[in-house]
Order: sequence, then structure tokens, then C-alpha cells
Amino acid sequence: MTISIGILDQSPISPGSSASEALAQTIRLAQKAEELGFQRFWVSEHHDSEFLAGSSPEVLISHLLAKTERIRIGSGGIMLQHYSPYKVAENFNVLASLAPGRVDLGVGRAPGGLPRSTQALQHGVTEPQTLTEKLTELEAYVNNQIPEDHPLYGIKASPIASIPADIYLLGASPDSAQLAASLGLPYVFSLSINGDRSAAIEAIQVYRSNFQRASNRSPRAILALSVIVADTDQAAHALAFEQKHYKVYLASGKKATVGTLEQAEEFGRQANEPYTIEEKTTEVTRGSRETVREQLLDLQRLTGVEEFIVTARIEDFAERVRSYERLAEVLKGVETSV
Repeated sequence: MTISIGILDQSPISPGSSASEALAQTIRLAQKAEELGFQRFWVSEHHDSEFLAGSSPEVLISHLLAKTERIRIGSGGIMLQHYSPYKVAENFNVLASLAPGRVDLGVGRAPGGLPRSTQALQHGVTEPQTLTEKLTELEAYVNNQIPEDHPLYGIKASPIASIPADIYLLGASPDSAQLAASLGLPYVFSLSINGDRSAAIEAIQVYRSNFQRASNRSPRAILALSVIVADTDQAAHALAFEQKHYKVYLASGKKATVGTLEQAEEFGRQANEPYTIEEKTTEVTRGSRETVREQLLDLQRLTGVEEFIVTARIEDFAERVRSYERLAEVLKGVETSV
């Protein structure tokens, strides 16, 4: 079994830095990822954030495609709940026409921001669709396969791409796995958000056992991880520090995951309903080259995945690049492609 590795970058804005510098680092990192032979490079979508610059992955993907030559570039992910599937399909059909065979369309289930930004993004929407409805419609538009019973049958999301973007569903629960399976889509489980290996194993089993094979595809599961590789285990632990994330549970039953306690409290305040906050330790695969190699192989044995999408939450950009350089060396000598 082979292992492929890709990178997810969130364009973090370091203290004393700027959004322009953060995006410039993302460009350099995409070029480095291509140089190192990584499989793909994805960028995220976050709104109303002082700490992350990537609010418009479509725009950033276009620029990254122009700045690279071979590596696949994509979203991790587009927050489809906010948008028209037709417009998302048009955006990604343009990207796929600019760079045939190099574009991925990862779709996220989270809002990508606090309630205020969700309200701004969905302002004026009068006929909200479920995420399942939007995903179904998005795939039909991207692949130019609008069914005859669709109210807009005959419409095309132009331009029609010769090689459409590959669509992935991102999630961190058995529910998201079931949704990906029912639609016959590739599935990405975020262990860095969920942090529970047993939940990852369960979700991937749910995905594979319920996969809709009428889609004429085979199930394809990917594991998203936070990974830090240093020269020694001690150095990796020092780089990683104790990373936390926070789950916000609203009285209405909705929940969200954010990066800081301040964001969690602000989320609850903006939601304007009772809430509770749970502090969680972020799962980070960390250590020397040898340690990380064994951890990745162990995760592969447990889940059966053939690909990892990794992110390195290291504030210093030079150290972040060095971590990815070491990661590219981690699985050398086994049947793998980084």
C-alpha cells in the first residue's frame, strides 16, 4: 500500500506581521511543496479573523496555480453552506480550465467563522438549501450533469472544464462520513479537529461500508493531521507546545470548533443564546523523522488510508518550512509518494 502526503495551509498571520506577508508565505510554501514532491496543496477558508488571511480560497487558488507548475491546488475547504452551488461550480470550472487536471474542490461543513460572518455571508438568502442538496447540485454543475427533473435543466456552469475539479467532502464525525458515502464522494476526516483516533476509525468504517457505488467511483478516504517534524522528539515537542482548540455547544443544538477561548466566548456571544465551551487538546503528530514515520504508518494500519493532508502550526515560517522538508524525508525507503 502506498502513502501520499499533501499540505493544508491556513495563511496564519504571525504577531507583528500582516495579511500580505502571510499570503506571500503561502505562495512560497506552495512552491516549496511542489519542489519537495508533495501530492497536493490546499488552502482554507476563514472569515472575520485577525489571525488567518485566507478568506477567499478561490482567489488564492488562482494565484497559486499561476505560481506553480505541477502540484494539485485546491480548497480545504469551500464553506458551501454560504454560497450558491452554481457560482462555486463556475469559479472552479474557470480554475479547472486554467489548469486542467490540477484543481481540487474540498467542501467544508463548518461555517468558517463566527455567527456575525455567517450572517453577513448569508444576508438576503430567502430559500436556504440543506448541505446535502447543495453538494448534489454542486457536483451536477461541476460535471455538467444536471438531471432532467431539475428546475433549471439545460443550464451550464460555464466554462465546461475538460477535466473538472475533483470534489471532496471534509468532516470530523460519522455524520459527515455518512454524507460523503451517500453521495459517492471522496472523504477527508480531520483528526486535528476531532482528536479521537477511535472516532476517525469509526467514521472511515462508516464511509466505506455505506459508500454509494452507483456513483461509479470507489471509496477514497484521506486523513487530515497536524504534523510537526524536528531533528529530535524533544525539539518537536518544543515547537508544537500544547495546542488547544475549543468546542462551542449552543442551546439550539448547533456546535462549532474554534482556535482560542476568546473566539469561543465571542461565538457564544454573537449566537445570542445559552452556550457551553469545552477545551480540547489538539491532536498533533510530532517527533523526529523516525518517530513521525512510525506514527503515520500506525495511523495507516489503523484506518487503511493511503493519503494524509497535513498542516504544521508553527509560528516561525522558516521552522515551518523545515518541518515540511523533514516530512518529505520521513517516508523515504517505503513504497510512498510525498
